[in-house]
Amino acid sequence: MKYILLVGDGMADYPIEELGGRTPLEAARTPNMDFIASGGQLGMVKTVPPKMNPASDVANISILGYDPKKYYSGRGPLEAANLGIRLEEDDVVFRCNLITASGDKLIDYSAGHISSKEADIIIKYINKKLGSGRFKFYSGVSYRHLLLVKGGKREKLQDLKCVPPHDITGGSIGKHLPRGKNAQAVIDLMRRSYELLQEHEINSVRIDLKENPANMIWLWGQGKKPDMPDFFSKYAISGSVISAVDLIKGLGKILGLEVINVRGATGYYDTDYKAKARAALKSLEERDFVFVHVEAPDEAGHNGDLRQKITAIERFDQLVVGTVLEAFKHKKDFRVLVLPDHATPISVKTHVSDMVCFAIYGKGIIPGDFLSYSEKEAGRSRLCFKKGHELMDYFIRGNR
Repeated sequence: MKYILLVGDGMADYPIEELGGRTPLEAARTPNMDFIASGGQLGMVKTVPPKMNPASDVANISILGYDPKKYYSGRGPLEAANLGIRLEEDDVVFRCNLITASGDKLIDYSAGHISSKEADIIIKYINKKLGSGRFKFYSGVSYRHLLLVKGGKREKLQDLKCVPPHDITGGSIGKHLPRGKNAQAVIDLMRRSYELLQEHEINSVRIDLKENPANMIWLWGQGKKPDMPDFFSKYAISGSVISAVDLIKGLGKILGLEVINVRGATGYYDTDYKAKARAALKSLEERDFVFVHVEAPDEAGHNGDLRQKITAIERFDQLVVGTVLEAFKHKKDFRVLVLPDHATPISVKTHVSDMVCFAIYGKGIIPGDFLSYSEKEAGRSRLCFKKGHELMDYFIRGNR
């Protein structure tokens, strides 16, 4: 039996007047997800538990079958796992975005979606100037990087109130700096980075040439070393993870899933969708489970870009979902599950904790009477998981 989990990050949305009251999922051409919904079951799932932030880390922990209220320890450590950073019990890791700031205003949470090559130069420069025996900066992908604070747990830095930069684009920096005991050390790093990057010769060229230069770091998403049982011990199946982002790959490593790096997977609009699908199919020749994550719809939601969000959904459907279905059309021993991890509505440009729709098709799944894959259509279903981590049990074991 093969199990295929396909996640279109942030696909879900709200009705949009420009689309005649339809959501991007309803407006997009999605024949393959519609096939899964009409030939299988459609339902709703709460991937973000009450009182928890609707972040990708929380939602994807839930999707993979783990209760975030029990196992969530912060975003930073998940990304650190993918970079091979070994954490001690007292360490705290922060997500470190490269952002564009102008005075007190946060202009761009991604510094114009800076390239990984250019970002690496800047992060190494920041580490040279601000790093120490206590602080160490690590390069990631594009604008996504990390700060390791040795002994940060003793200072309770994991308990600081930090705001994701994509939640405050266009807003005040001063009003959204980290808050809590010992926050000043973190704030000082952010402010000093702004001063340093104004003078950085590499970045000065970017300021001349680019609208949104990387001229400050933003620290958030901090956490401590996680402790989660591996996926095989929980479900007795082998598996792999395919994603462009360190968060998902790091989560996969922590759970003992093989992380497959795909050439051309960028985590943005230009990602190679089909290469991800092909890598998933190759992995399934030896393994039982594969999780394919596509970031592009979420990025479009954060950017408030309706056209790109619809395009990303359509490419996900055609090149990922369609490629997988084509390969399995003459096979019987498989199940496929499609869903977003959370909604990232165009109107708010950030994650929300609303329930999202899922579609499941394959062996043992009795078809319902659904016509298409969308939020509205899923609202007719009686299949509902108020605890998101229970969906994986249903997907693999067929029970609730």
